[in-house]
Amino acid sequence: MKPTRYTPELITEYVEKGYWDSMTLSRLWDINAEKYPNEEAVVDSRSRFTWAEAREWTDRVAMGLIELGIDRDEVLAVQLPNFAELALLRVAAEKAGVLFAPVLRSLREREMEYILHYLDAAAIVIPGKYSDFDHLQMVRNLQPGLPRLKYIIVTDEKATGDATGLPGLARKTHDRDLTKRFLDARRFDRAEFSLIAHTSGTTGMPKFVEFSAAARVVAGKGIAKLLDLTQEDVLAALGPASGGPNNGAYYGGPVVGAKLAMLEVFQARPALELMQKERVTVACVSPAHLAMMLAEPDFNTYDLSSLRYLFSAGAPLTYELGKETEARFGRPVLNCLGAVDCGALIATSPHSSQEDRLLTVGKPIAHAEVKIADEQGGEVPIGEIGEIYLRGPSCAGGYFKDAESTWKAWSKDGWFKMGDLGKMDSKGNLVMVGRKKDLIIRGGQNIYPLEVENMLQGHPKVAGVAVVGMPDRVMGEKACAFVVPRPGQTFTFPEMVAFLKKGKIASYKLPERLEIIDRIPLAAEQKPDKKVLRAMIAEKLKAEGK
Repeated sequence: MKPTRYTPELITEYVEKGYWDSMTLSRLWDINAEKYPNEEAVVDSRSRFTWAEAREWTDRVAMGLIELGIDRDEVLAVQLPNFAELALLRVAAEKAGVLFAPVLRSLREREMEYILHYLDAAAIVIPGKYSDFDHLQMVRNLQPGLPRLKYIIVTDEKATGDATGLPGLARKTHDRDLTKRFLDARRFDRAEFSLIAHTSGTTGMPKFVEFSAAARVVAGKGIAKLLDLTQEDVLAALGPASGGPNNGAYYGGPVVGAKLAMLEVFQARPALELMQKERVTVACVSPAHLAMMLAEPDFNTYDLSSLRYLFSAGAPLTYELGKETEARFGRPVLNCLGAVDCGALIATSPHSSQEDRLLTVGKPIAHAEVKIADEQGGEVPIGEIGEIYLRGPSCAGGYFKDAESTWKAWSKDGWFKMGDLGKMDSKGNLVMVGRKKDLIIRGGQNIYPLEVENMLQGHPKVAGVAVVGMPDRVMGEKACAFVVPRPGQTFTFPEMVAFLKKGKIASYKLPERLEIIDRIPLAAEQKPDKKVLRAMIAEKLKAEGK
């Protein structure tokens, strides 16, 4: 299916410039099956697949999806933890010409009903029961209101009633010539979109973003080059299953035939165990995951000597957290900026200085371009703050079934408004200032929460921090700091203020309230959910009559 904003001229430009060739994700996997048949392709705690086994599995499942009756360009929603099948289904769906739509495993009836209805999903893959939640019962409850949802596929070995077992599809053999003929006719080509990713939905229900096969491959090539990947590497997908930091592993690894090690659901101890067991060389994480691993009491008992880099994405990485991570892991942290809505990538290089790695998000990769613009879209001088715009051949094709939102977000010449504020330094690195919507305006003065968070993260008693605006009758807004103390520590408002004043921060930027919490709520399982925090403090103020 043709992406919303791809024109013939744009496709021709990317092909002629050599950004796009005939390669797709599924062809990369098949090539690796020829080159490295007996090397491991993807593993989790339940199963292990070589590249040859992965090709056989994806061919059989692709044929199974076709035999079930799922038509080309219909949607296959997938709500799984980070199982190996999640990575394999991306490939099988592309081979079958079925649109792959991964969904966060933590979403429940309200969100799932909206998503499945909006996508007109023909089928869904779920784990049956997982972690004390019955996904199968949820989908069965929703199905009467979803007439397009014809097939429920479960990863459980024993499928019952109206559900189809994924293991059964993977075991059924087909004639090799027949398989090739069917899949050659159905497989997506480079300029068609084959993935529908959903945003985190922090401003309401999620949007759905189209990604072509070519865009994912060019992103993968850029990541592989940045990380100096080889077939000997092992990439750990530690982030949420639907995307985010894991994209480095999903798309960078197959470019060189590197192994993908998947952690079903993030917890600090299992993450460290996986990295030790599988001899991980590149860990794909979010800053929240880094903070949780560093807080693990037994951190120093794990052998992480195989690690080369930590690839951090999904949320801003504070300087202090980055410094502590590098000191404890003994390896560089690469800071990455991207967006589900956009797809283009900016990242720091392992060959940069620590200051450049941790105080900036680096330079564009995968042939992307960046500019900093004012409210009218005009480029601002180096060092001035403006909104970040991105464009390039790894970018998304637009919003699925929403041309109006596509052309609000994208200019006709391909620039996407990130909704992030930043500035360029003299070396051409991008410095993140924060989300535009998170900007706090106190009596007409701008407070950028990321600046305050960066400072507070450096306090020895602080394990995690998020700063948000709270309503104020006089000033309009003031800053409130939500802090998670380190284990066994207490943290007080006077300590916070004294620490920030010592850092010589302007007085108007000082948070005027401190809330101590056990954990920072996360959106999409990876970044602070400031919408929730703003609601929490607004409710508290209301209850207090303020």
